[in-house]
Amino acid sequence: MVKLFRLQKLEQNGKRLKAGKRWVERDLVFSDETGDFLFHRVIYRCFKELVKEIGTPSTRFHDLRHTYAVMAIQSGDDIKTVQENLGHATAAFTLDVYGHVTAQMKKASADRMEKKIRAVSGL
Repeated sequence: MVKLFRLQKLEQNGKRLKAGKRWVERDLVFSDETGDFLFHRVIYRCFKELVKEIGTPSTRFHDLRHTYAVMAIQSGDDIKTVQENLGHATAAFTLDVYGHVTAQMKKASADRMEKKIRAVSGL
């Protein structure tokens, strides 16, 4: 990821030079040709092109948010961090929305413990 961000920075520096005095410094990672915010339709169109290219045309942009949340929880991020990253008002809300993930994790944990107990006890 660091390499990709560095490449993006180089590309943006090129845009900055080309735009000259028209450049708007907003300290964005992704910007239009003058350093300003990308128009939401540009992002949406690029997203749809990428989704089609990888073969999942029914994917919505908002699905990325859910994918992040599930993967973060499954990777062991604490619920408070996930809540803050998603911008939810409370961790309780995040748990309400993504509780199914933690339930699956609890079952997997119980299964691992059962396997360990059986191995130790010789059952």
